[in-house]
Amino acid sequence: MIKALLTRVVLISIFFAFVSPAGAKEFCADLVVVNARVITVDADNPGAEAFAVQGDTFIAVGTNSQMRTLIGDDTTVLDASGKTITPGFIDAHLHPGPVYPASSRLGKVDLRPASVKTMDELIDALREKAKTTPKGRWVFGSRYQDTKLGRHPTREDLDKASTQHPISIGHSSGHVSVVNSLALNNAGITKDTPDPAGGGFDRDENGVPNGICREGAGRLARKGSPPPPSATKEEKLNGYRLCFRNYLSKGITGIGDAGTGGSGIPFYQELIRCGAPVPRINKMIGSRYLPQLKELHLIGPIGDERFRLGTIKIFHGNSLSGRTCWLYEPYDAINPKTGKKDYYGIPPGRSQEELDKLVYDIHEAGFQMACHSNGDREIDMVLDAIEKALKKLPGNHHRHRIEHCSVVNPEILNRIKKLDVVLALHSYVYEHGDKMEDYGPRRWPMMHPNRSATEMGIVVAGNSDSPVSAADPLLRIQSMVTPTTAEGKAYGPEQKVSVETALRIWTMGSAYASFEEDIKGSIEVGKLADFVVLSQDPTHVQPDRISGIPVEKVYIGGTLAFAR
Repeated sequence: MIKALLTRVVLISIFFAFVSPAGAKEFCADLVVVNARVITVDADNPGAEAFAVQGDTFIAVGTNSQMRTLIGDDTTVLDASGKTITPGFIDAHLHPGPVYPASSRLGKVDLRPASVKTMDELIDALREKAKTTPKGRWVFGSRYQDTKLGRHPTREDLDKASTQHPISIGHSSGHVSVVNSLALNNAGITKDTPDPAGGGFDRDENGVPNGICREGAGRLARKGSPPPPSATKEEKLNGYRLCFRNYLSKGITGIGDAGTGGSGIPFYQELIRCGAPVPRINKMIGSRYLPQLKELHLIGPIGDERFRLGTIKIFHGNSLSGRTCWLYEPYDAINPKTGKKDYYGIPPGRSQEELDKLVYDIHEAGFQMACHSNGDREIDMVLDAIEKALKKLPGNHHRHRIEHCSVVNPEILNRIKKLDVVLALHSYVYEHGDKMEDYGPRRWPMMHPNRSATEMGIVVAGNSDSPVSAADPLLRIQSMVTPTTAEGKAYGPEQKVSVETALRIWTMGSAYASFEEDIKGSIEVGKLADFVVLSQDPTHVQPDRISGIPVEKVYIGGTLAFAR
């Protein structure tokens, strides 16, 4: 692939150097875009007004007059009429899943703040779902926010919705859940049930689990009840088609699937095979698959520019917005178990020695490691493991990643820079800034360190961690440029970046994070023709209005994938 691109670059360079304007008509592009404000994200050629595409690749970038020499009878011409064009956005870490209507048998009750604003509304929404669900079967809800409701629901709240259905609802972080009494009883969870490693049950004053389950405790609480209904192949295929359409409508042309399982892969491949509009996919998989990869003698990325697998995803640490990540100093929040100010979060379930071995195994096998880690105490453990792996086996240009890396200090960033680690940082203050209250103002200036990292030369990859926050690059960019909540409170303004820097993070930064900066991430000759047409220039609107810019069109490989 790279050799072919380089060959094409050379040929086009020769063409412009030696072919006369009259002769140029004999060589025609498939697509020519003119009258645009092109933000190329190419340091050597930052702006242009036109470009040309042949096949799936940019073959020329420059002026209107230059590109018009490449227009022939069969060339499609897109007159952008002054609109802004950027490279396609690459969401380097999110969690795709089939989208089902909430009213369907497969749907979950939407508990986001836009749908439920009070505890009574949450209970009513679950009660309505229970009315159409067979008794004894699960009722699921998703994405409630305790900070908007005033507190977490408990088993007593969910019992008001139904005592004849097991109920489980997920927090917006994806790391906390709540179940009702029937679910706890079915799972055999009592006062005497110990907390699992790396997780925990919140308990009442008598030590009895109150339904709030942190991290792995939620999996235990969902055992014992009948399994939820399964989707048919066609339902899943349609669900993924809708999921990907939602991504494309926001300008996303490439994704990093951060799920560790492989259940979605057949559906991705089938959609790609049938020509459905699908973003380019970099699939992460769990470390449990590493022995199989070794047996097959597979090293590094597998696949092509539409679908590839090359990253091993692991967890060592917990959630920032769920307030479970492990810290050196206590949270400002009250310990949910003791009611005292002695809460440090939940320690990882893996020891340093176990982590060292796992990271080295991934490194030795020639794969990139992406480790979910949020708290400073967790992150240092991950850096210790990477440092040991590099010392034991140097010379491997690894690009190991830390996903989120939320609570840091200057020493941690210096270690990250020295070890050449890539960061996939959160940019979700707009939705989740209020979760940072529990960490205290003293930490805010060094949380989500987008500015500090980029100024140090650390590569940062743009990501939403959707559905934790919306898979909406323009909203994420706005949150990086002005880290302010929807309610108007700023958190950590010291880490705000320029629009240009945020655009680079969401294009070239994400491409670099998956070893693909040579083929995508900017509008350059020889790269894949993935680009987005915006109705306004994000560098010329008020920062708090960036998210409102409509995405007009999205092209993947020079082919229209979405039009509003």
